[in-house]
Amino acid sequence: MAELVPFAVPTESDKTLLVWELSSGPTAEALHHSLFTVFSQFGLLYSVRVFPNAAVARPGFYAIIKFYSARDAHRAQEACDRKQLFQKSPVKVRLGTRHRAVQHQALALNSFQCQELANYYFGFNGWSKRIIKLQELSDLEERENEDIVAPYQKQSLKFFCALEVLLPSYECRSTGVGMAEEPVYKLEEGPLSFLMKRKTAQKLAIQKALSDAFQKLLIVVLGKTF
Repeated sequence: MAELVPFAVPTESDKTLLVWELSSGPTAEALHHSLFTVFSQFGLLYSVRVFPNAAVARPGFYAIIKFYSARDAHRAQEACDRKQLFQKSPVKVRLGTRHRAVQHQALALNSFQCQELANYYFGFNGWSKRIIKLQELSDLEERENEDIVAPYQKQSLKFFCALEVLLPSYECRSTGVGMAEEPVYKLEEGPLSFLMKRKTAQKLAIQKALSDAFQKLLIVVLGKTF
């Protein structure tokens, strides 16, 4: 049976694991590292979050782990439940049971997360991006000669980007667009600051376009049912 993995923030309960009875000895940061090391063996993780137990419970921690794939989450639950893993006592691992009454629009992954997901399933050389257009939409030059502009009026750097994500092995391509804006106080900032903000605006526009292109793709994972 095939599983569809979108380039979206995983919110489904079957992609979420609850891990509890974690020892109170290590710090939350150490537990985060240990949990990530163990559970990432089963698939790509979206997030690992560690929380202290409630005041009415015994000292210790619990964690919420999100996978991109429900199949990976199920395998991890079966393999890790009631196992010691990295501590002397066993932990409990359960699939999420929360059911949402209202289905909200899926949240898009940012460009870094999109690339991480694409690298995991397609390989680092399995996809590429091609910038089609990167255009500045700023109005700074027009405003330079306007006497009515206040000396410290906030202006902005705006960039538009259109790009294409290519998957050669699958003969697939997807286009995306993005726009970014950076505020500028021209009389307060020097040339170097202006150039840095211009570069930042360009980079953000490219990142938004890349994320938009990936949102139009779905990863189809084939394998045994769980």
